[in-house]
Amino acid sequence: MSDRVPIPKLRSGVSGLDEVLGGGIPELSFNLIAGGPGAGKTTMAHQIMFANASAERNAVYFSIIGEPPIKMLRYQQQYDFFDAAKVGDGTVRFVHLGQRSIEGGLEAVLDGIVQELDRTNPGIVVVDSFRAIVRDSLEAGSGSERQLSNFMQRLALVLTGYEATTFLIGEYADGEHDNAVFTVADGLLWLYQAIDRNSIVRKVHVMKMRGQGQIPGLHMGRISRAGYSVFPRLLKPPEVVGDRPLDHRLSTGVPGLDEMLGGGIPRGYSVLVAGPSGSGKTVLSNQFIVEGVNQGENGIVAVFEKRPADYLQTTPRGEEFEKLVREKKLEVLYLRPLDLSIDETLVEIQEAVKRVGAKRAVIDSLSGLELALAPTFREDFRESLYRMMGALAGLGVTVMATVELADAYTELRFSPHGVAFLTDAIIIQRYVELEAELTRVMAVVKVRSSQHSKELRSYQISTDGGIVVGNALTGYRGLLSAAPSQSGDSSRSADPKRDSR
Repeated sequence: MSDRVPIPKLRSGVSGLDEVLGGGIPELSFNLIAGGPGAGKTTMAHQIMFANASAERNAVYFSIIGEPPIKMLRYQQQYDFFDAAKVGDGTVRFVHLGQRSIEGGLEAVLDGIVQELDRTNPGIVVVDSFRAIVRDSLEAGSGSERQLSNFMQRLALVLTGYEATTFLIGEYADGEHDNAVFTVADGLLWLYQAIDRNSIVRKVHVMKMRGQGQIPGLHMGRISRAGYSVFPRLLKPPEVVGDRPLDHRLSTGVPGLDEMLGGGIPRGYSVLVAGPSGSGKTVLSNQFIVEGVNQGENGIVAVFEKRPADYLQTTPRGEEFEKLVREKKLEVLYLRPLDLSIDETLVEIQEAVKRVGAKRAVIDSLSGLELALAPTFREDFRESLYRMMGALAGLGVTVMATVELADAYTELRFSPHGVAFLTDAIIIQRYVELEAELTRVMAVVKVRSSQHSKELRSYQISTDGGIVVGNALTGYRGLLSAAPSQSGDSSRSADPKRDSR
């Protein structure tokens, strides 16, 4: 058997799309970009065209029924991918076939396309919107289903014969199928614009792409000044080969907590810090980041409730963080665009990790992240969070995530929505009443595959903005209940100042 000949592929120029497609767009393929009005079909087609048009491979954009080129260009030139020079020198040509469609229907349109192909021999062809002329022909009675099927097959043969990579743009309602088009097309991309309560999100579904393995499922999309971006649902982080994580422990910056953890956090682990408001979750995460920088490990902090400037002004280590940001040892990300998705969050975090070479990451907080998500993504919060933690671990990053947890004295909970099991280690912070005062206590609930302290220890937040862990509270019973009582053995003090290990 002869060796397989690889098919050359075009890079789409759409962030994230090549990964979803399985490596790019096969050259000479016949593709359909479908979806409802406003889904981003025209923007994506323009983006692909400008990314691939060159002096050696020129492009032509046929518009049939719809806005003329002059009006289309007025809006498309606002995007960063638009290149006026390519339009000016003829590398990208726009041809309007609206009049031909009105006067001669399908045959006249096909003749117009052939004439332009003969004259310019383009390598990239876009037809927008072929669906409109097909629908109008049926409604006017000037074409049967069979004739339309023949038209599509002839169009496909013509475009393939000219060795062009082709994209047809069609306006379809969800669930509407045109068998003639779907049969002929080598690739089929369906764009959605979903409305959920007061949220609007874009999604991309690669229904087929012949000869390659695309990533299945719906993927988040977003249109910005850069154009259309796709955030793959299943990201493949690089494999990190290293020593056993338990052989390398990272200090949290709090000696007493390191002792409770059995020597620190195993490298590459994800840690959940759960506690009520004001318990010091952010303070602990700040110490974790600063200690990392002191050990030569850069870090990132992803925040969802405050913009970076506000976060740096209010966090206990604000001035120190500002210095680290200037030195490019730390990056603070604000991730709170409208209708956020986990996949978009993960892409932003991964890029920040690569920019600063981060080995530690803080997510502050999961509660804020959930509120920032579009409603349609909150339903899959646990599954999405699992993928995010796995992807960051694959990058060799040790993650500390905080989560807001109201004190409940009738039940012991470690996280909302049952996400605690997704992390490798859990630290809880609580308030208890001792001697008519609120006292902060913490405990290590788990460290996967490792021994750790099971003690409840008091702690304080010092004047310099750090956590100081005290002794184990051994002289009390029912500390996690609403009414703790002394057990008679109060030889060990609850004052953390007496043991600042």
